[in-house]
Amino acid sequence: MQSMNISLPDTLKQFVDGQIAKGQYSSVSEYVGELIRADEKLKAQEHLENLLLEGMGSDESILTTADWKAIRKEALAKVEERNKAS
Repeated sequence: MQSMNISLPDTLKQFVDGQIAKGQYSSVSEYVGELIRADEKLKAQEHLENLLLEGMGSDESILTTADWKAIRKEALAKVEERNKAS
């Protein structure tokens, strides 16, 4: 695991300390990690929405069974990769 130092204004540091004091998180690292994961998820959702909009604007095409199998294989590989990273 890598270490990272960050600087925060006093008000943000107090807020983070408050979240930990409430028992919602056990450490600053856990809190920051959760924020980063949430941001990562948001970026992935935005990317998916952009791809869907792009697809809706493109010409219609028919997907074959082989296409669906390839899509499923790729999706499962990505899920497995993310699970290993967590």
